[in-house]
Amino acid sequence: MKSLPPTLNKVIDAFTRFPGIGNKTAQRLGLHALKSTDSDIKEFANALLDLKNNITICPVCYNFSEADKCVICLDEKRDKEIICVCEDPSDIFLLEKTGYQGVYHVLGGLISPLDGIGPEELNMTSLIDRAGSISELIIATDASVEGDTTALYISKILHATEIKIT
Repeated sequence: MKSLPPTLNKVIDAFTRFPGIGNKTAQRLGLHALKSTDSDIKEFANALLDLKNNITICPVCYNFSEADKCVICLDEKRDKEIICVCEDPSDIFLLEKTGYQGVYHVLGGLISPLDGIGPEELNMTSLIDRAGSISELIIATDASVEGDTTALYISKILHATEIKIT
């Protein structure tokens, strides 16, 4: 916007890069930031830096983590014999609302030959390794061509096992 100072426009532009944030919302957020106290802005900036510096990927399930393993993999009350396979760590937040008490495996995407994404680009090998000690695999991929392709691929790979695939 030409009527706003360049620094404020830079902040507004930065907010529009977040998913679901359009120009109007970005303007409201930018103006709110401008009215905020220095300590609030520093706290927000530090929280963003901490996010980038402290969050890693769990080596077991590929969920977000701040420790050697994510909180779900560390939870002894979880049923480790049931794995729910999903596309991204953000899917876990939705699935957790259902009351599911098993563990997860994040693929890191879906098979999409048109985009050059095959099973080799996903966390498939570790899923197959983990499948040796489970009784059920729940495939929670999107209801899309890519999601169905990925689900079919996993089902075919694990077809010969005694694992219940849902």
